[in-house]
Amino acid sequence: MNLDRALAALPRAYPGPGGAVAVLRDGEVLARHAWGWANAERRIAFTPNTLFRMCSITKQFTCAALLDAFPDPTVLDAAVRDRLPLLDLPPPTILDLCHNQSGLRDYWAVAMLLGAPVESAFGDHEAARLIGATRSLHFTPGTRFSYVNQNFRLLSDIAQDRLGRDFAEILRARIFDRVGMDSAILAADTRAMPDGTEGYEGNPIAGFRAAENRIVWTGDAGLGASLNDMIAWERYIDASRDDAGSLYGRLSGPVTFADRSPAAYGFGLGRSMEFGRAVIGHGGALRGWRSHRLYVPAERISVVVMFNHLSNAAAAALDVLAAMLGETRPSPDRTLPTPAWTGSYIEPETGLAARVEAADPGHVRLRFGHSAELLDLRADGEAGGTTRLRFTDNSLWMDRRGENLSSPLRPADGSAAMDAAGRYRCAELDAELTVVDAGGVLYGAFSGFLGQGRMELLEPIGKDMWALPCPRALDHTPPGDWTLAFQRDDRGTIDGATVGCWLARGLSYRRMASGRL
Repeated sequence: MNLDRALAALPRAYPGPGGAVAVLRDGEVLARHAWGWANAERRIAFTPNTLFRMCSITKQFTCAALLDAFPDPTVLDAAVRDRLPLLDLPPPTILDLCHNQSGLRDYWAVAMLLGAPVESAFGDHEAARLIGATRSLHFTPGTRFSYVNQNFRLLSDIAQDRLGRDFAEILRARIFDRVGMDSAILAADTRAMPDGTEGYEGNPIAGFRAAENRIVWTGDAGLGASLNDMIAWERYIDASRDDAGSLYGRLSGPVTFADRSPAAYGFGLGRSMEFGRAVIGHGGALRGWRSHRLYVPAERISVVVMFNHLSNAAAAALDVLAAMLGETRPSPDRTLPTPAWTGSYIEPETGLAARVEAADPGHVRLRFGHSAELLDLRADGEAGGTTRLRFTDNSLWMDRRGENLSSPLRPADGSAAMDAAGRYRCAELDAELTVVDAGGVLYGAFSGFLGQGRMELLEPIGKDMWALPCPRALDHTPPGDWTLAFQRDDRGTIDGATVGCWLARGLSYRRMASGRL
């Protein structure tokens, strides 16, 4: 049977200490399987009852609890304003938070600008200080999509204040007990799980080691649940599939941007097409943990994959779904040549670098978001995936429909000069960027109230434009390369820079008077 073969292949195709998978159809469990070790050092087996960090899958549960408590969540709009006291623009609404359309910069990314060391602590105090200091947005609320973890921390904090109960109690009373998620908990402190389960970094060649996490998650990524808990959630989803007014029906309904164009994300759930079918789901990731769950309404199929290591749980879930549907994962045409439009560009609205590179046959690699994307080459000269690249009217266009963004890219012509060394200050963040010429090579690092970040080798992009890599961060993956776009005064001297990444962009830095190094 295709499903049996797909399930048997998972431990080898996605190797690591342990994992679990469940498959349901018509609300009935077809597969409930766990393998390997929840804690390899203590030899604790991974079972369907093992507690697991579900990470960002938490977001849909946060929204579910909010909708259950406040059928009209817009009554909470004023509470959003109250938590952003320094914001000098119209604030996002509660629904903007739910749909990742708030315009806020992601606080895990901004933490790196504030000098957070890779494995430093980040708790309630740090989160409140960073969120409360927000003075600007990187787009007008409702007009774009940007993944922002603190949107959902704000939701859970607001729910706690309005309901007068701890968020863990709210989840238990409004979701877990009703659904039958008997062992699910809010495991906000990421240092340890109560049953000893560990998340691991590494790979089979270099070996695996327990991943260190010192973040406090709440409504953004704090859910701890077993495979059996997630099966209960999937059965609830299928049982209420025909009721648009049900809790999950409201969570998974259509969402739009302010201009009425359809949005691919809402209430902590992504909407996509896979194998010609509409799919609703979400992934979860933290250092040492990867998970993914999806539901195909037309087929009444649910798939849940959980790894306590860094393998691609989303790809594994699609492998299992393909087996259920009798489909095959599409492959690119490997005979197509690399297009002539590879190179470095600037996306004008965000000011971020978009670098298009040759990859393996049939693909190009796009570096724009928080991680590189492999795009399939097409016979019509385009390249596509989540992002679409097309050469039209002598311009390379980038379409990111999920973000409501479509724009011509501007070539990043010229060479990056070496005179950028110096100290730069961002008044909005009260933070610094330091660029050092270390033996004819530029390095850069950020610093602020969270500490002093490590020096990283800068990568030249184009004229007065560099990338500052962020290969590790507080969150499960780094925020991506930071684009450093330096500006010059009338005399041709660099006097400032605009710094940004996909998660946090448009921040202005001024060169300090004593900043030349």
